[in-house]
Amino acid sequence: MNSIFKNIEAQFKKQLPFVAYKKPNETFISAYLQETDKLFFADKLTEYGFVFAPFEGKEKAILIPEKYSEFITEEFVINEELTFKNHFSDDFSSKENHIELVEKAISAINNNEFKKVVVSRKELVQLVDFDLITVFEKLLNLYTNAMVYVWFHPKVGLWFGATPETLLKVKGNEFETMSLAGTQTYNGTTNVTWQQKEIEEQQFVTDYIVGNLKPTVKNISASKTETIKAGNLLHLKTKISGEFKTNSLELISKLHPTPAVCGLPLDMSRDFILENENYKRSFYTGFLGEINTNSNFYVNLRCMEIVGENAYIYVGGGITKNSNPLKEWEETVAKTRVMKKVL
Repeated sequence: MNSIFKNIEAQFKKQLPFVAYKKPNETFISAYLQETDKLFFADKLTEYGFVFAPFEGKEKAILIPEKYSEFITEEFVINEELTFKNHFSDDFSSKENHIELVEKAISAINNNEFKKVVVSRKELVQLVDFDLITVFEKLLNLYTNAMVYVWFHPKVGLWFGATPETLLKVKGNEFETMSLAGTQTYNGTTNVTWQQKEIEEQQFVTDYIVGNLKPTVKNISASKTETIKAGNLLHLKTKISGEFKTNSLELISKLHPTPAVCGLPLDMSRDFILENENYKRSFYTGFLGEINTNSNFYVNLRCMEIVGENAYIYVGGGITKNSNPLKEWEETVAKTRVMKKVL
């Protein structure tokens, strides 16, 4: 076992806060191990450390501060002996409710209440022989091009994730973000055909981000849209970059929550989510990442929360006027398998 895993395991046994993570396409795992169980908050996004922020902007972002933590980093070695679950028991108990939610969203779009909304659900999986390090190792092995993390605070909870979506990268006065939308199952190739619904959804997100950032940045540009692989799924991605005249907090406030996790226009789609999802997203579709001279923030997708003997897997999808309710349900099922594979 890597020594960093032993440190994480010891920290968890002591019930002290920590985060361990590997950034996309990197070979090093890093960790912040907090000295006490005090709850710190990131108010200005200038405090060095690791931030874990909820979906709802009214709620505080939690900080594991560099000042009160031990920081360690170590090269990750793939464990060839890990076995992954390939047979899944899909939970159909929320199928009817989710399809009804999608139908309601399409109806609201047709009534011109908004152009797009992201609706989600959480699925309960009962755990057998749960081991924190094994689950983290499996995520690291499977999702090399994602931000893979395990985050724990005894006063908040235990979360895992493997997110393919960058919210914001900052280096000096330069920034990079992305629009990520559209989903289909990976079947051995990234050379695939996308439906009009996914192409339109992706364009909504790109246009919104560029339009929202323009007043506070300069030299903004968007790349060509490409197909990327994340685990067993494919998505459409466009890189957006430029220079900013302000600070990270203002940029984040312009970006979070993005149309990729909320909708468009923002206020109307968020109101629909809060009124109709009938559960609390908590940190799902929030953001997380390092705060330092070169900050990297990621949208908290493909994530799950561990509560006692249960795992709660959070999944969702973007709804436009061309959405098919049954296909939207099937997309959430495919996304739950990303996490079930490691449990």
